Amino acid sequence: MDGPDLSDRTVLVTGSAKGVGRELLLATADCGAKTAVHYHTSADAAREVADEATARGASEAMTIQGDVTDPESVDGLFGAIESELGAVDVLVNNVGDFAPDHWTDLEFETWNRVLETNLNATYLCSKRALPAMREAEYGRIVNVGYASSEKGLVSPTNFPYFVAKAGVLMFTRMLANDTQDDEITVNAISPYVVENSDEFPEKLPRDRPASFEDLIQPLYFFLDPESGYVSGENLEVDGGWLPESV
Repeated sequence: MDGPDLSDRTVLVTGSAKGVGRELLLATADCGAKTAVHYHTSADAAREVADEATARGASEAMTIQGDVTDPESVDGLFGAIESELGAVDVLVNNVGDFAPDHWTDLEFETWNRVLETNLNATYLCSKRALPAMREAEYGRIVNVGYASSEKGLVSPTNFPYFVAKAGVLMFTRMLANDTQDDEITVNAISPYVVENSDEFPEKLPRDRPASFEDLIQPLYFFLDPESGYVSGENLEVDGGWLPESV
């Protein structure tokens, strides 16, 4: 699919060594972006993604390690990207763990990790990216949410994940409001079940999970220069799913 021209843009997708993050990063490589492949522990996988990004048309590609739940680590990884590729123009906040157990069975450390990787990481990376975006009078922030956030899903399992993703959506809208005079847009893409999920519900909308391509098209829309008036939006990629329908 054809995407916007990103040949003069630096793109950071958090958690882009594997899964959804990998596919979103490579989609920007297809558009000629300068790509920063972020990883926490998957160094070999990140190098493979960087090589593929270059092969697919990225003007430059690098790998960058960092813990996006730690402020000092976030500052360091952004600094490294700025030194090699220039300031981050496009930030995709993709990192986010989940915990499928019943919430009463979770240790606090697990609860906290899910909130930190989903919500705190989104906050820290966005905050670090904003000064350069404001100075450049251009920026695109896309947060990966979850389709339950606006559908009233209540479940005792995946509890901290749902709480965190609801926070990501609220953060998206508040940051969009705060940047409305800066030529920066902040939006969210919220899938239900994606093709790389570990488990699938017995019933799926349209009898299939969302494909990576289903997520790339909304990303391209949000990154398109002609979408500069679209901010604070949450685009659900869920095939028409409603909690009571599955």
